[in-house]
Amino acid sequence: MAFNLKLEQMHIPKNYFHDRVVLLLISVNTFLMLLCTVLVLLNIDFNRADGYIVQYRANLGLSAYKAGSSLVILSFIGFAVAVWLLHTSLSIKMYSHRRSFAIAALGLGLLLLIITLFVSNALLEI
Repeated sequence: MAFNLKLEQMHIPKNYFHDRVVLLLISVNTFLMLLCTVLVLLNIDFNRADGYIVQYRANLGLSAYKAGSSLVILSFIGFAVAVWLLHTSLSIKMYSHRRSFAIAALGLGLLLLIITLFVSNALLEI
């Protein structure tokens, strides 16, 4: 049984890249995604013996902090790239129907990338 997969090219609306607000949000999202990637790669120490704090459980008392490997911290890079790709593609698909929804999708991506930047830096500094 053969599956016939057709990858449909994504149709980009004609005036999508002419919209200044869209271009601003895409540029800021791209900058934050690259900044998060660079900061995580520069601050991570693969030879760290005790690992990084990846969980906090308040009900465990003194052993509330759970340590994890550096691969858990590297997942922040994957998350930032996934947020950037997903919100940009959603914005392109929604732009022809509603411009405001496309801008809202890019704005929510901006918020997620800012939170990712703060959380990843907070976990790497400890």
